Amino acid sequence: MTVQNQEHKFKLRLEQATKELKLVLSEEQKDKLLMYLEQLQKWNKTYNLTAIRDPEQALSHHLFDCLSVIKPIQEHFENRQNATPKIMDVGSGGGLPGIVLAIVLPHTTVTCVDAVEKKIAFIRHMGGVLKLQNLKALHARVEELKPADIDMVISRAFASLVDFTQLAGKHAAVKGCMVGMKGKDPQEESTALKDFKDWEIEKIETLVVPELHAERCLVWMNRKG
Repeated sequence: MTVQNQEHKFKLRLEQATKELKLVLSEEQKDKLLMYLEQLQKWNKTYNLTAIRDPEQALSHHLFDCLSVIKPIQEHFENRQNATPKIMDVGSGGGLPGIVLAIVLPHTTVTCVDAVEKKIAFIRHMGGVLKLQNLKALHARVEELKPADIDMVISRAFASLVDFTQLAGKHAAVKGCMVGMKGKDPQEESTALKDFKDWEIEKIETLVVPELHAERCLVWMNRKG
Protein backbone atom coordinates (compact mmCIF):
# COMPACT_ATOMS: atom_id res chain seq x y z
CA MET A 1 0.00 0.00 0.00
CA THR A 2 1.37 3.42 -0.95
CA VAL A 3 1.70 6.18 1.64
CA GLN A 4 -1.05 8.18 -0.09
CA ASN A 5 -3.41 5.20 -0.12
CA GLN A 6 -2.78 4.52 3.56
CA GLU A 7 -3.38 8.17 4.46
CA HIS A 8 -6.67 8.15 2.56
CA LYS A 9 -7.75 4.87 4.14
CA PHE A 10 -6.87 6.08 7.64
CA LYS A 11 -8.80 9.31 7.12
CA LEU A 12 -11.91 7.39 6.06
CA ARG A 13 -11.60 5.10 9.09
CA LEU A 14 -11.12 8.09 11.38
CA GLU A 15 -14.21 9.76 9.97
CA GLN A 16 -16.24 6.60 10.51
CA ALA A 17 -14.92 6.26 14.08
CA THR A 18 -15.82 9.85 14.96
CA LYS A 19 -19.36 9.26 13.66
CA GLU A 20 -19.71 6.15 15.82
CA LEU A 21 -18.41 8.07 18.84
CA LYS A 22 -20.73 11.03 18.06
CA LEU A 23 -17.80 13.45 17.89
CA VAL A 24 -17.77 16.57 15.76
CA LEU A 25 -14.21 17.29 14.65
CA SER A 26 -12.90 19.86 12.19
CA GLU A 27 -10.79 18.80 9.22
CA GLU A 28 -7.83 20.44 10.92
CA GLN A 29 -8.35 18.33 14.06
CA LYS A 30 -8.59 15.13 12.00
CA ASP A 31 -5.40 16.04 10.14
CA LYS A 32 -3.61 16.73 13.42
CA LEU A 33 -4.69 13.38 14.88
CA LEU A 34 -3.36 11.50 11.86
CA MET A 35 -0.16 13.56 11.80
CA TYR A 36 0.35 12.73 15.49
CA LEU A 37 -0.13 9.02 14.78
CA GLU A 38 2.34 9.21 11.89
CA GLN A 39 4.95 10.95 14.06
CA LEU A 40 4.38 8.47 16.90
CA GLN A 41 5.18 5.61 14.54
CA LYS A 42 8.20 7.42 13.14
CA TRP A 43 9.72 8.24 16.54
CA ASN A 44 8.86 4.79 17.83
CA LYS A 45 11.43 3.22 15.52
CA THR A 46 14.18 4.96 17.48
CA TYR A 47 12.80 5.81 20.91
CA ASN A 48 10.45 2.93 21.79
CA LEU A 49 7.50 5.10 22.81
CA THR A 50 4.91 2.34 22.50
CA ALA A 51 4.85 -1.44 22.11
CA ILE A 52 2.52 -1.21 19.10
CA ARG A 53 4.56 -1.03 15.88
CA ASP A 54 1.87 -1.67 13.29
CA PRO A 55 0.20 1.57 12.05
CA GLU A 56 -3.12 -0.22 11.45
CA GLN A 57 -3.18 -1.47 15.02
CA ALA A 58 -2.05 1.90 16.39
CA LEU A 59 -5.03 3.58 14.72
CA SER A 60 -7.56 1.50 16.65
CA HIS A 61 -5.63 0.59 19.82
CA HIS A 62 -4.24 4.09 20.42
CA LEU A 63 -6.16 6.76 18.52
CA PHE A 64 -9.68 5.36 18.60
CA ASP A 65 -9.17 4.13 22.17
CA CYS A 66 -8.30 7.65 23.32
CA LEU A 67 -11.07 9.25 21.26
CA SER A 68 -13.61 7.03 23.05
CA VAL A 69 -13.10 9.01 26.28
CA ILE A 70 -13.77 12.42 24.70
CA LYS A 71 -17.57 12.42 24.92
CA PRO A 72 -17.68 11.34 28.60
CA ILE A 73 -15.09 14.01 29.47
CA GLN A 74 -17.00 16.69 27.57
CA GLU A 75 -20.22 15.78 29.36
CA HIS A 76 -18.48 15.77 32.73
CA PHE A 77 -17.24 19.34 32.34
CA GLU A 78 -20.47 20.57 30.74
CA ASN A 79 -22.41 19.29 33.76
CA ARG A 80 -20.07 21.27 36.00
CA GLN A 81 -20.21 24.33 33.73
CA ASN A 82 -16.43 24.31 33.52
CA ALA A 83 -15.55 25.87 30.16
CA THR A 84 -11.76 25.94 30.57
CA PRO A 85 -10.78 22.85 32.61
CA LYS A 86 -7.27 21.72 33.48
CA ILE A 87 -6.38 18.08 32.82
CA MET A 88 -3.27 16.15 33.88
CA ASP A 89 -2.28 12.98 32.01
CA VAL A 90 -0.14 10.89 34.36
CA GLY A 91 2.36 8.44 32.88
CA SER A 92 1.56 9.90 29.49
CA GLY A 93 4.15 7.87 27.56
CA GLY A 94 3.90 8.95 23.94
CA GLY A 95 1.08 11.37 24.76
CA LEU A 96 -1.83 8.97 25.18
CA PRO A 97 -4.38 10.27 25.90
CA GLY A 98 -2.88 13.74 26.56
CA ILE A 99 -2.08 14.81 23.00
CA VAL A 100 -5.41 13.48 21.72
CA LEU A 101 -7.25 15.45 24.43
CA ALA A 102 -5.30 18.61 23.61
CA ILE A 103 -6.17 18.32 19.90
CA VAL A 104 -9.87 17.56 20.33
CA LEU A 105 -10.55 19.74 23.40
CA PRO A 106 -8.81 23.04 22.56
CA HIS A 107 -10.39 24.90 25.50
CA THR A 108 -8.71 22.62 28.02
CA THR A 109 -5.17 22.90 29.33
CA VAL A 110 -3.53 19.47 29.19
CA THR A 111 -0.35 18.70 31.15
CA CYS A 112 1.40 15.44 30.29
CA VAL A 113 3.67 14.01 32.99
CA ASP A 114 6.17 11.20 32.49
CA ALA A 115 9.39 10.11 34.19
CA VAL A 116 11.04 9.13 30.89
CA GLU A 117 12.77 12.10 29.29
CA LYS A 118 12.62 10.88 25.67
CA LYS A 119 8.84 10.52 25.91
CA ILE A 120 8.46 14.08 27.18
CA ALA A 121 10.78 15.26 24.39
CA PHE A 122 8.41 13.68 21.87
CA ILE A 123 5.35 15.29 23.47
CA ARG A 124 7.05 18.70 23.39
CA HIS A 125 7.99 18.11 19.76
CA MET A 126 4.38 17.33 18.89
CA GLY A 127 3.16 20.39 20.77
CA GLY A 128 5.32 22.50 18.48
CA VAL A 129 4.56 20.66 15.23
CA LEU A 130 0.79 20.70 15.85
CA LYS A 131 0.80 24.21 17.36
CA LEU A 132 -0.94 23.01 20.53
CA GLN A 133 -0.67 26.02 22.82
CA ASN A 134 -2.87 24.22 25.37
CA LEU A 135 -0.39 21.32 25.75
CA LYS A 136 2.30 21.21 28.44
CA ALA A 137 4.83 18.49 29.20
CA LEU A 138 6.68 17.80 32.46
CA HIS A 139 9.61 15.42 32.85
CA ALA A 140 9.11 14.31 36.45
CA ARG A 141 7.87 11.63 38.77
CA VAL A 142 4.30 12.69 39.46
CA GLU A 143 4.58 12.06 43.22
CA GLU A 144 7.50 14.51 43.45
CA LEU A 145 5.63 17.45 41.91
CA LYS A 146 3.92 20.10 44.03
CA PRO A 147 0.09 19.84 44.12
CA ALA A 148 -1.21 21.28 40.84
CA ASP A 149 -4.92 22.03 41.55
CA ILE A 150 -6.15 20.09 38.50
CA ASP A 151 -9.82 19.55 37.53
CA MET A 152 -9.22 16.04 36.16
CA VAL A 153 -6.27 13.70 36.64
CA ILE A 154 -6.36 10.90 34.08
CA SER A 155 -4.19 7.89 33.32
CA ARG A 156 -4.09 5.15 30.72
CA ALA A 157 -2.40 1.92 31.80
CA PHE A 158 -0.25 3.84 34.29
CA ALA A 159 -0.79 1.90 37.50
CA SER A 160 -3.37 0.19 39.69
CA LEU A 161 -6.18 2.38 41.00
CA VAL A 162 -4.57 2.36 44.45
CA ASP A 163 -1.16 3.43 43.15
CA PHE A 164 -2.72 5.98 40.81
CA THR A 165 -4.66 7.68 43.61
CA GLN A 166 -1.80 7.49 46.11
CA LEU A 167 0.81 8.89 43.72
CA ALA A 168 -1.24 11.46 41.82
CA GLY A 169 -4.30 12.20 43.96
CA LYS A 170 -2.75 15.31 45.52
CA HIS A 171 -2.87 17.04 42.12
CA ALA A 172 -6.66 16.95 41.90
CA ALA A 173 -8.44 20.13 43.00
CA VAL A 174 -10.80 20.03 45.98
CA LYS A 175 -13.73 19.24 43.67
CA GLY A 176 -11.58 17.57 41.04
CA CYS A 177 -11.78 13.95 39.95
CA MET A 178 -9.48 11.13 38.98
CA VAL A 179 -10.20 8.97 35.94
CA GLY A 180 -8.56 5.64 35.11
CA MET A 181 -8.71 4.27 31.56
CA LYS A 182 -8.91 0.52 31.97
CA GLY A 183 -9.62 -2.64 29.99
CA LYS A 184 -12.20 -4.85 31.62
CA ASP A 185 -13.91 -3.83 34.87
CA PRO A 186 -11.00 -3.87 37.40
CA GLN A 187 -12.86 -5.56 40.25
CA GLU A 188 -9.79 -6.52 42.29
CA GLU A 189 -8.37 -2.99 42.04
CA SER A 190 -11.76 -1.55 43.01
CA THR A 191 -11.90 -3.77 46.09
CA ALA A 192 -8.34 -2.84 47.10
CA LEU A 193 -9.18 0.87 46.81
CA LYS A 194 -11.83 0.54 49.55
CA ASP A 195 -9.06 0.00 52.11
CA PHE A 196 -7.67 3.50 51.47
CA LYS A 197 -9.21 6.59 53.00
CA ASP A 198 -8.76 9.19 50.27
CA TRP A 199 -10.64 8.16 47.12
CA GLU A 200 -13.72 6.17 46.16
CA ILE A 201 -15.24 5.05 42.88
CA GLU A 202 -18.19 7.14 41.71
CA LYS A 203 -18.96 5.00 38.66
CA ILE A 204 -17.43 2.64 36.12
CA GLU A 205 -18.42 3.66 32.60
CA THR A 206 -18.30 1.12 29.77
CA LEU A 207 -16.71 2.34 26.55
CA VAL A 208 -17.23 1.04 23.03
CA VAL A 209 -14.14 1.65 20.88
CA PRO A 210 -14.59 1.54 17.09
CA GLU A 211 -12.77 -1.41 15.45
CA LEU A 212 -11.54 -2.63 18.82
CA HIS A 213 -13.03 -5.95 19.94
CA ALA A 214 -11.97 -5.68 23.56
CA GLU A 215 -13.44 -4.46 26.83
CA ARG A 216 -12.74 -0.88 27.80
CA CYS A 217 -14.02 1.26 30.67
CA LEU A 218 -13.49 4.53 32.51
CA VAL A 219 -13.21 4.43 36.30
CA TRP A 220 -14.39 7.74 37.77
CA MET A 221 -13.18 8.53 41.29
CA ASN A 222 -14.02 11.27 43.77
CA ARG A 223 -12.59 12.16 47.16
CA LYS A 224 -14.34 10.42 50.02
CA GLY A 225 -16.63 12.65 52.01
